[in-house]
Amino acid sequence: MKSITAGCLEIHYHETGPDSGDPVILLHGFPYDPRAFDAVAARLAAQGFRCLVPYLRGYGPTRFLSPDTMRSGQQAALGADLLAFMDALSIPSALLGGYDWGGRAACIVAALWPGRVRGLVSCGQGYNIQNIAQASTPAPAAEEARYWYMYYFHTERGRAGLTLNRNDLCRHIWQIWSPSWQFDAATWAASAPSFDNPDFVEIVLHSYRHRFGGIPGDPAYDGIEAQLAAQPGITVPAIVLQGGDDGVDPPTLHDPHRPHFTGFYARQIIDGAGHNLPQEAPEAFAAAVLTLAARTARD
Repeated sequence: MKSITAGCLEIHYHETGPDSGDPVILLHGFPYDPRAFDAVAARLAAQGFRCLVPYLRGYGPTRFLSPDTMRSGQQAALGADLLAFMDALSIPSALLGGYDWGGRAACIVAALWPGRVRGLVSCGQGYNIQNIAQASTPAPAAEEARYWYMYYFHTERGRAGLTLNRNDLCRHIWQIWSPSWQFDAATWAASAPSFDNPDFVEIVLHSYRHRFGGIPGDPAYDGIEAQLAAQPGITVPAIVLQGGDDGVDPPTLHDPHRPHFTGFYARQIIDGAGHNLPQEAPEAFAAAVLTLAARTARD
């Protein structure tokens, strides 16, 4: 494991592959950690890519530099962290791949700083930038039911539950979001320590409360949030992967996120995979990265 000072964080990350390889940054979601990309990174490293897999703010050994920094989990903070990580490592541009929170960070950098992104693999919704202005618009009942955890985290009971029962809660989420993924005890044990980060609870609660517009964000990110409120398009080449068995964000026949992508775009539904797609279907995720790498090399 390596670490680097980037923005307001000391970001810890795993690096696989040759130093001279084309960089690929892989970003995990909630409630997961970099272990989700072990098999993907191994496949890409074998093809000569330099794979970097950071722990997001609030996860694993990543820490804030100052106790006075707001423990924000808002989308703009995640995007700013990724950009700062690239700057700190002097990476002018990279292929980005992520899901859930990590996919959101990747989409934000691709939308606002497209010159830094050679290609994007995004899972689940695809266009993972929150439309906070419309967050209070109710969804169909089945969708609302899938978002129980968001509403739970708006309550102090949810705070207590995440604080006292985080392993039980996070493991339950793994099971219901990926019902066909038969992970074993060793797989869970490899990731569970990442949720013991001292800022995990505050960042998770802030993330879900902020996205509904109920609490303010960190003023340091107001400028980025203002740009994201316009729902900027993504111009870089992109492949969206969706797990056919995703228990929280199941794919639909209609692709409502397609209009947000104005460059090369492909969407694939991966049968037998759930929400944690890179860990459940690493071959498909790695293949998507390789497809974009070949395409951008031609361009």
